Amino acid sequence: MSYGAAAALQAAIYQRLTADTTLDALVNGAIYDSVPPGVVPGTYVSIGPEDVQDASDQVGRGAQHEFVVSVVTDQAGFQSAKAAAAAVSDALTGATLVLARGRLVGLWFLKARARRVEKADMRRIDLTFRARIED
Repeated sequence: MSYGAAAALQAAIYQRLTADTTLDALVNGAIYDSVPPGVVPGTYVSIGPEDVQDASDQVGRGAQHEFVVSVVTDQAGFQSAKAAAAAVSDALTGATLVLARGRLVGLWFLKARARRVEKADMRRIDLTFRARIED
């Protein structure tokens, strides 16, 4: 197994999301790999948790990364969150990302979960993707 390309994958995902004009128009550039302290915008995208499994084979090392990208909003209803989540999905699904380390074999959408965060009166959509990397 190799976890060596994990940082390169995260950087490429961040770059892809920040370069997407549709997503940028919906969240005004509020795309984070770590939500900054203090007041955050009303709607933002955050690159979140990741689970990695060995995907090495006889010809080389590799890993399968399942990661979450979240859309969070304080707007009433899910309409704006779903629009931003669709833009995230469109930007990443099947994307050909160039990594600083390793090679992306494929990138797939797996699932999404939309929910209301009651205590904070927020809406949140967590999108889960799978990336296969050869290192």
